[in-house]
Amino acid sequence: MTNVTPFSPPLYMQRYQFVVDYVQTYRPRKVIDFGCADCRLLKKLKFHRDCIELLVGVDINAAALLKKRRTLAPLMSDYLQPGEGPLTIELYQGSVTEREPYTRGFDLVTCVELIEHLELVDVESFSEVLFGYMAPAAVIISTPNAEFNPLLPGLRGFRNYDHKFEWTRAEFQAWAQRVCDEYGYSVQFTGVGEAHGCWRDVGFCTQIGVFQRNYDELNWSTSNADRLEPSVYRLLYRVVYPSLCDNNIYHKTLLNEVVYEAQHLRQEWLRSKNTDPYNNPHVHYYPLADAVQHGAVGGAAEQQQPVYQQGGDICVPLSCVWSSPRVKALCGSLQCLREKLQDDLVMRLSVDGMVLILPAADEDEELEEKKEEEEEEEEEVKTGVADSAKEDWDEELASYGNA
Repeated sequence: MTNVTPFSPPLYMQRYQFVVDYVQTYRPRKVIDFGCADCRLLKKLKFHRDCIELLVGVDINAAALLKKRRTLAPLMSDYLQPGEGPLTIELYQGSVTEREPYTRGFDLVTCVELIEHLELVDVESFSEVLFGYMAPAAVIISTPNAEFNPLLPGLRGFRNYDHKFEWTRAEFQAWAQRVCDEYGYSVQFTGVGEAHGCWRDVGFCTQIGVFQRNYDELNWSTSNADRLEPSVYRLLYRVVYPSLCDNNIYHKTLLNEVVYEAQHLRQEWLRSKNTDPYNNPHVHYYPLADAVQHGAVGGAAEQQQPVYQQGGDICVPLSCVWSSPRVKALCGSLQCLREKLQDDLVMRLSVDGMVLILPAADEDEELEEKKEEEEEEEEEVKTGVADSAKEDWDEELASYGNA
C-alpha cells in the first residue's frame, strides 16, 4: 500500500480551524476546551471575543498549563483597542471524568484528540459527565480514524504512545449514537485530513463528531459574575481582558480617541497655515474679537469653519472630532460626546462645551527645545574649558621644548 503525503496545513491546524469555523458560525458565548495542555486552540479562540465571553481550558497536566498561561495574556493592542464585550480566560487543573458544577451550562465543549487518551473503562464516565451532567448545548469531539493508519508513513501501532485505543469509523459512530440515544443529542460526522485518489474510501485521518442537544429545557445560562466558583477543579490562571463594558476603560478609550483626532486636526491646520494666515486661501483665520461674530463657535458655522485660532490656542469644534468613525462608534451622538467630556479635568472646552481648546505651540516641543538649548549651552561651556585646558597644555609643552 502506498503511503499518503503529509498534510498541508498540518493536521492539528486543520482540527483547530474546524473549531474556529464552528465558533464563527454559531457564536457560542461560553466555551470550554478539555485536554488543552498546549493552549493552542485557546490562543486562536481568544481573538473571537465578538461572541465569546468566557473561555475555559481544563487539563490534568498542571505544569503544562502553567508553562503556557502567559500566551493567553492580553496584548498591547487589546489595551489600545478594547473589545466591545467582556472576555475572561481561565485555566484549571481537572479531568473530564470529574463532576465539577462550574462546568455546567456551557454553549460549547471541545475535546480535540482527548478521548483516545482515556482508558476504555473511563469512557463511560466521560460520556456520563460530559453529556449527562454538564449537558452543554454543543460538543465537538475529534479522534484518530484507525482505518487511516496504514496510510501514514512509518507508523507502527497507535499514533501516540499515550493512546489507549484508536477507533474505526464504525466504532466511533456506534459509541456516538449510544450517547445520543441516552442523553438526548443528535450527531453529525465529518473530519479533516482526507485521503486522495483510490484511498478516499478510508475516510478522514481525523474523524469528528459534532453533537447538538435536542432540547432546550436546561438553561444554565448566567452571567460570568453569577457563576459558581469551582469546587473540584483547581484554578491555575484567570485573566479578564479590557473591554468597553468597564466604565473606566471606556472613558479612557474615548478620551484617547478624542485627543488623537483633535491633535490630528490641529496638526493639519498648522501645516496648512502659512506664515501670514491672511494670505492663505485655504484657511479662514478669525482674530479673537471676531471669532464669535463670524460664528466660529457652535451651530452650522462649524462646518464652514472647522478649526480656527484664538489667541495662542487652536480651537477644534467637537463636531469635527465626532465625525471620526471611531469616536462616533464610541459616542452615539454629539450631545453624548459633549456630556462625556464636560466633567473631564484633562480636556479644555469652551464655555458652551462645543469646542476643544488646544495650545498652538506643543508643550512637549517647547520643553524639548528648551532642553536642547540647555544642553547646547552646557556643551559650549565644556568645550570652552577643554579648549582652554588644551591651550595651557600646549603652552606648557612648548615651554619645555624651549628650555
